[in-house]
Amino acid sequence: MKKIKWGVIGCGGIADRRTIPGMMLANNVELVSVMDANLEVANAVKEKYNAQYAFDNYEAILAQDEIEAVYIASPVFFHKEQAIAAAKAKKHILLEKPVALTVEDAEEIKKACIENGVKISIGFLMRFHGYHQRIKEIIAEGKIGDIVSMRGQFTCWYPDIEGAWRQKKALSGGGALVDMGIHVIDLLHYLSGLKTKEVVAFNQTQTFNYEVDDSSAVIMKMDNGATAFVDSNFNIPDAASVAKLEIYGTKGSIVTSGTLAQAEVGDVTILMSDDSLEYDANQERNEIVPLSLEGTPLGNMYTKEVEQFGDAIINDTEVPVTIDSAIFDQKVVEAAYKSCETKAFIEIK
Repeated sequence: MKKIKWGVIGCGGIADRRTIPGMMLANNVELVSVMDANLEVANAVKEKYNAQYAFDNYEAILAQDEIEAVYIASPVFFHKEQAIAAAKAKKHILLEKPVALTVEDAEEIKKACIENGVKISIGFLMRFHGYHQRIKEIIAEGKIGDIVSMRGQFTCWYPDIEGAWRQKKALSGGGALVDMGIHVIDLLHYLSGLKTKEVVAFNQTQTFNYEVDDSSAVIMKMDNGATAFVDSNFNIPDAASVAKLEIYGTKGSIVTSGTLAQAEVGDVTILMSDDSLEYDANQERNEIVPLSLEGTPLGNMYTKEVEQFGDAIINDTEVPVTIDSAIFDQKVVEAAYKSCETKAFIEIK
């Protein structure tokens, strides 16, 4: 099988903890080069994963003719510069979310990729969870009927840390909403097939002292009339977080606990009922039949992400997470921040 030769830009952090280990399990990946601004980190990652080269600048990776694709996991404020440079160097791009600091910057990245004929996929990892894939199929099959309400919660404990780029708006674009909530927004769009039409939000720095939001609550009106609620927090301890995902329809419901994670874990409860039932004043629930997801194949989401993108490159097919879908997610986030600032409902156009 053909293997895509990869370079990793920003090889510390999530790349070292999760993505590169996932790449090592993919059957169409050859890791050639890694880069970090700290050369010691780059060299350590090189040795750890048996890469051939380590650099302290991304230009060195882009100058390598053998490199076919790059994974960009650097801080968000570097995304625009590095992704456009990668496109001009004719490298296919797997870019961590969010695409960039702003929708405008994301559109420039998209334009550069189109002009240079390279593929780009965005790192919305939650789509690759085996349970989420099965949930998408169940919804598409109409088994829970027409969706009327959705909710997702994604949190972590992220206290004041000196020098943390995520805690500076100019470097991150925002706080809990753009870092955590955007995952939920993307997943709800993906699972339901619906799109957000209108947003109202409450974002605040409630617990810590940094300038970005540590608490966010977003309400989205979907294009079928359903409502969706997204809660994201930097001020809930990890051990206390349930990370629930809830989808309710006219024939049933899907509720997950713990599936919003960096591993394929968690529990799913699916309840289905006959929509021909008449109104029951006693609200008896004896007719509800649970659906089991036992046997759903689970594995490594990072492996799936990289492998599927590699297959799209090799076979010249659509990438798993299009930049158009990611830009739409970012439009919702920007609208949510604007809603809070202006105390108004914001329409998504």
